[in-house]
Amino acid sequence: MLALGTSSIEGLAFTKVKTSLGYKAPLAPKILAANVTVTLYPVTTYFEEWYRLRKKEENKKTSVYMSQEAFHWRITVQTDAYGRFKFTKMKPGKYFIQSFASYSRSGSTPVYRGTGYNNYGGQTDYYEYQNYTNNYTDRIEEFIEVTRDGQALEIKLR
Repeated sequence: MLALGTSSIEGLAFTKVKTSLGYKAPLAPKILAANVTVTLYPVTTYFEEWYRLRKKEENKKTSVYMSQEAFHWRITVQTDAYGRFKFTKMKPGKYFIQSFASYSRSGSTPVYRGTGYNNYGGQTDYYEYQNYTNNYTDRIEEFIEVTRDGQALEIKLR
């Protein structure tokens, strides 16, 4: 499936900030996946089985890895500073494209520092603002299909 053809697959890789419920906010601005690796795998019977197993078994404690032999059959490209990428000389077939988009969120939050009391029985709670930065990495991936030789596909990898 990775033999030379005349088709191309180009696209834009990006993610969006996740809400407190864990899903990507649809109206949030795009966070471009700038200067990252985009990997293309041919979709074979082995790959489909690996993907099903990953969906079923993978979680925070369990990772599902592909064999070294299957991992060898991939093509990689780098995105530019604007998250754009392009695979050229592709032949018709079904492919899986994957990348990882990282971003940081910063802010400040009040942190309780103690309580003070006055002579009249009143009290005052004291807070201090503390800065924080949280780092996130989203796995972005898509299944795509080149249906004919010479086709130029444009995709959004999100």
